[in-house]
Amino acid sequence: MGFVWWPRSPINLVTAGSEATNSLLDRWQAGEVVALVRHAERCDQSSNPCLGPADGITRVGSEAATAVGQGFVQLGMTQTDVLSSPTTRTAQTSRYMFGKDAATQEWLVSCGKTMRNDVVAHKQAHRNLVLVTHSGCISDFEAQTGFKHATTSKYGSALFVQIAADGQPQVLGIVNATDWQTLLHGKALKQ
Repeated sequence: MGFVWWPRSPINLVTAGSEATNSLLDRWQAGEVVALVRHAERCDQSSNPCLGPADGITRVGSEAATAVGQGFVQLGMTQTDVLSSPTTRTAQTSRYMFGKDAATQEWLVSCGKTMRNDVVAHKQAHRNLVLVTHSGCISDFEAQTGFKHATTSKYGSALFVQIAADGQPQVLGIVNATDWQTLLHGKALKQ
């Protein structure tokens, strides 16, 4: 009797090598990518000073969100839509990432069994999509795309997914909040 091996979690794009990084960059420039971003550090689960309301993010979280946003800006945002869960922590995260409020969508907080299909349905052809959401929603998506045993996403991490022309998602990998400079170091991106 044999056993079945499945990847526990998506690959970390920073340690996966230049082929995986270049593939992400090419697909991003083609407008084929969805990035599911976990909100920054929660105020109600940290001893760090709060940015505002207790259901929001910490000051440390706002700085991390700004750094993540700078990574996305370096990728290029001209053909990118941004949606956020309506909760305070996700709205604050997207505001610090991009300097403005994102359109909010209820499905990015409720998630569940339709998460994969909802992501595909909201992706427009030739436009990237950044979704600022929650670890549970990212876990739902991972489970529905072959990563049932993935580790919980870290604050500010991004799960990158290519949506093929036929609507099928292919998980490309993750980038943690602290890894953007390493990922993009020395990369000349077409804006």
